[in-house]
Amino acid sequence: MLGYTITQWTFGILSFLAIMFALMVVFSRNPINSVLYLVLTFFCIAGHYLLLNAQFLAVVHIAVYAGAIMVLFLFVIMLMNLNQDSEPQKTAISKVIAGVIGGLLLVVLVGALRGTEQINLTQYGHSDIGLVKNLGRVLFHEYLFPFEIVSILLLSALVGAIMIGKKEIK
Repeated sequence: MLGYTITQWTFGILSFLAIMFALMVVFSRNPINSVLYLVLTFFCIAGHYLLLNAQFLAVVHIAVYAGAIMVLFLFVIMLMNLNQDSEPQKTAISKVIAGVIGGLLLVVLVGALRGTEQINLTQYGHSDIGLVKNLGRVLFHEYLFPFEIVSILLLSALVGAIMIGKKEIK
């Protein structure tokens, strides 16, 4: 079929879905639906990470963005009072200015990406660049001491946050 591989078809389908879900985020009138479309967009982006052979990054992307941040957004939106009667309406001039600024951003992005070319990861050596096994090997062999220092720093921040939030016993 015109020389396309399954990876190229998957990339095209994921890209189309990501763009469509992103547009649905912008054009959806219901804010809860917008958040749910954004979660679907994040899943499509995680699929792109899987195509790049970055499994760890895909899992972290889903866990952090779709799992944590989007749940917070959803709770904030659900707790807010979003009545259209009490919300101020935007004027036509502010909508035109926002459209012009968005168009200028699109022109800048197209201009910046115009001279780029697609890279092939397999030409740089290993095809298992993004595997968790390689990340763990580098993290625990070459960067063990900084990793342990960061863990002590995070532990001290956790203890400090607990001590600040603790009620004093009288």
